[in-house]
Amino acid sequence: MPNVLDLRRRIRSVKNTQQITRAMKMVAAARLRRAQQSVLSARPYSRQMRAFLSSLAARVEDRSHPLLAERPLRRVLLVLVTTDRGLCGAFNSNLLRAAQRYLGEHGDQEVQMITAGRKGRDFFRKRPVRLAGEYVHLFQRRVEFSAAQQLAAQITELYSSESVDAVDMIYNEFKSLFAPNLAVERILPLRPAEPPKGETLVDYIYEQPPAEILSHLLPRYVEAEVYRALLESQAAEFAARMTAMDTATRNAHDLIGSLTLYLNRVRQAAITKEIIEIVSGAAAAV
Repeated sequence: MPNVLDLRRRIRSVKNTQQITRAMKMVAAARLRRAQQSVLSARPYSRQMRAFLSSLAARVEDRSHPLLAERPLRRVLLVLVTTDRGLCGAFNSNLLRAAQRYLGEHGDQEVQMITAGRKGRDFFRKRPVRLAGEYVHLFQRRVEFSAAQQLAAQITELYSSESVDAVDMIYNEFKSLFAPNLAVERILPLRPAEPPKGETLVDYIYEQPPAEILSHLLPRYVEAEVYRALLESQAAEFAARMTAMDTATRNAHDLIGSLTLYLNRVRQAAITKEIIEIVSGAAAAV
């Protein structure tokens, strides 16, 4: 049975931990606001670029561009976006389970993997998975577009050289503070747009030939998709960390309450024992 001194030390330790978790929650909340603004700014650009290029690819006759080539799926590239740090609840474990499930579903194909984030790299480095690239320290302060360009350049190179026949990305899309959306998206090949039944595609007026426009914009499309995915993941990470630290702070408060109640009981029992000893000694002296 712990004594009063041990319980006081434990209560002090839990209070120190509570102060840390409360501070981490406030930091995550402040960073979440900026990350959410970046995500909301990047989504319309990425969505419109995908719609425009899909429409353009449906009209171009010459589909010889490497990023438009559709080949039989024998080799697949999986881009897994995790975090560099922990303490964000089930954020990374859900991503890792989704990646393992993806590998199981594509067991008849050769799967290469690029990990963005230290947690994914450390997990799959110890497993029989071919890692084509590792990118860490992407989420230290803010996501830099230059880092997204480097990742997009490797993806483009692998697909253009026919080293892979498709590129899929797994990441957490920012949906709300409490429910991130686990997304599995195919980046390449870019599929031509198919209008709904009874409707026609939006037409554009081109100053340059469509093939020339595609050759310039398709690499930018990959960069925009990768950059948006990194921004989504960072915002979802801050939301998950804020929620996890809020839960930890409340759990620490409950634990302090129960330990304090137990401390009072132990102290009362010690006082009662001392009183009984004094009374018993006085009675024996009489």
